[in-house]
Amino acid sequence: MNRVSDWPDARLHVVTGKGGTGKSTVAAALALALASTAKDVLLCEVEGRQGIARMFDVDPLPYEERRIARGLPQGGIAPGSVYALHIDAESALLEYLSMYYKLGRAGKALDRFGIIDFATTIAPGVRDVLLTGKVYEAARRGAENTSARRYDAIVLDAPPTGRITQFLNVNGELAGLAKVGPIKAQADKVMTLLRSQRTVVHLVTVLEEMPVQECVDGIADLRIAELPVGGVVVNLVRPGDLGQADLRNARSGRFDREKIAADLSFAKLDVTHDLVEALTREARDHAERRALEDQQRRIVQDLGVPSYELPRLADGIDLGGLYELAALLRAQGMA
Repeated sequence: MNRVSDWPDARLHVVTGKGGTGKSTVAAALALALASTAKDVLLCEVEGRQGIARMFDVDPLPYEERRIARGLPQGGIAPGSVYALHIDAESALLEYLSMYYKLGRAGKALDRFGIIDFATTIAPGVRDVLLTGKVYEAARRGAENTSARRYDAIVLDAPPTGRITQFLNVNGELAGLAKVGPIKAQADKVMTLLRSQRTVVHLVTVLEEMPVQECVDGIADLRIAELPVGGVVVNLVRPGDLGQADLRNARSGRFDREKIAADLSFAKLDVTHDLVEALTREARDHAERRALEDQQRRIVQDLGVPSYELPRLADGIDLGGLYELAALLRAQGMA
C-alpha cells in the first residue's frame, strides 16, 4: 500500500549525502518512484561521473536530455518516463553565451582556446550558477511556455553534503564577484526557485556515526541558508533477523552452546568447539553493530523531518534493484 506523498508541492528534489552512502542510487530510485506516479521526470547529474549511465546500463550521456526508463505501472495508471541529463559547466556556459549573447560559433572558439575552463576555474561560484541554472531552466519551462519538453518533476543528484549548501547558495558564492549583470540576475532567479516550496533537499545517510553527524550538520547548514530541508533516506540498512531479546543475550554473551551445536549437527555440519565459538563471536559482533545502528537511527528520527529506509541489496545495484528501491520509496511516501 503506497502512502500519500510527503512532498506534494515539490517539483525539484535535490539529493545529497556523504560519499559512500549511495546518494546517486537514491536519486535514481526516487526518479523511478516519481515516474511511477504518472510523472515525466528529469534526472540530472552535475559531478561528471556518468553514474546515471552506469546504473541504467545505457551509453554515456551527452549534454542533452534522453529517455532512459519508465516508471512502474500503478493501479492501471500508465507510468511516466525518466529522462536523464548529464550537466557539465563548459557546455552550460556555451549554451548560456549562445542564448544571452548570441555568440554562436564564437562561443565554441572560446572553448577551443580554454577560456571557458579558465573562467569557471577561477570563479567556482560561476560554475555552480551554470550547473544550477540549467536545472532552473528545466524547472521553469511550464511557466515560461517554452517549446522544450516540460517535466512534472526534476531530481538532481547533487554534490556531497559537505558542499551542498555552498553549491545551492549561489548568491552567497557570487557576492564578491558579481553584484550586477546577467550572471547575478541568473543567480537571483535560481535562488528564488531553490528557496521556494517547489524545492526540497533530501539527505542520504547510513547508520554510522560520521555519515549521520554529517547529515545533522548538513540540515543545520541548509536551515541557516534558508534552503528547504526535505527528508532523510537511511540507505544500506542491514536485515533485522534477530529480535531484541536475542540481541541482548548476544551482547552479554549468553548463548545456549548446546542448542547451537545441535542445530549445526541437524544441518549436517561437522560440529567443533572452534566453530561454535566463532559463531558466537560473530553473533556478539552483529548484536553490538545493531545497537550502534539503533542509536544512530534514533538521532535521525529526532531530526524532526520525514525519514525513509532502504535495504542493502544482496545482489548489488542494477536496473531491477533500482525498481525495487523505487517501490519502497513509493510505499513509504517519499514520492
